[in-house]
Amino acid sequence: MRLIPAIDIIDGKCVRLSRGDYSTRKVYNEDPLEVALMFEAGGLDYLHLVDLDGAAAGCIVNYRILEKIASRTRLKIDFGGGVRSGEDVRIAFESGAVQITGGSIAVQQPKEFEQWLKDYGNDRIILGADSKNREIAVSGWTEISGRDVVDFIACYENKGVHYVICTDIDKDGMLEGPSYTLYREILAKTGVRLIASGGVSSMDDLLRLKEIGCEGAIIGKALYEGKIKLQELEKYVKE
Repeated sequence: MRLIPAIDIIDGKCVRLSRGDYSTRKVYNEDPLEVALMFEAGGLDYLHLVDLDGAAAGCIVNYRILEKIASRTRLKIDFGGGVRSGEDVRIAFESGAVQITGGSIAVQQPKEFEQWLKDYGNDRIILGADSKNREIAVSGWTEISGRDVVDFIACYENKGVHYVICTDIDKDGMLEGPSYTLYREILAKTGVRLIASGGVSSMDDLLRLKEIGCEGAIIGKALYEGKIKLQELEKYVKE
């Protein structure tokens, strides 16, 4: 299972939120590149980079930070937040993203999202399936779409999606453990490569996610708060 540390950006700074609430933001570092270099030095290969300013604005904002991290580290970056147009996708890839994640666009403009799959391939386009009480949320998690998360993922699997990042919003940033039941259901009903996001609080959580069949797991606040040590992740990767 891939271990994917997360960097969320607001005002050019590395922050974390609780349940996607912008009012709860906590700044952990003024320089996201410094954090990315730390992850790389710790033996990690991947990075989940989220432009929270972009998610709120509806278009990419912090692509220069993506460009800086991509040009100065070897991390394989998946980028999300505010990717709502073909131009946004172009900017993200030209700035160094290996994959991009589309969430709101897949709900609000499905034909556009499907075109990205055709243009770039399903190994480079990730479906973002963020849910609250099983319903897909959009626009920086400020709106609930009414679509069931498992049905949503299954629908897009039929359209060619391979990779899915699924976040249970109520778990995000709470350090209370991931949504194992939801992830088991997704894996039982679809064949997607599922990347779990939200709630990871310990190495035991990561081991359980691996056991149930997740392709990857995103680690955020647990790293920043010291609940999981970078050395533990490095040991896991080496083993």
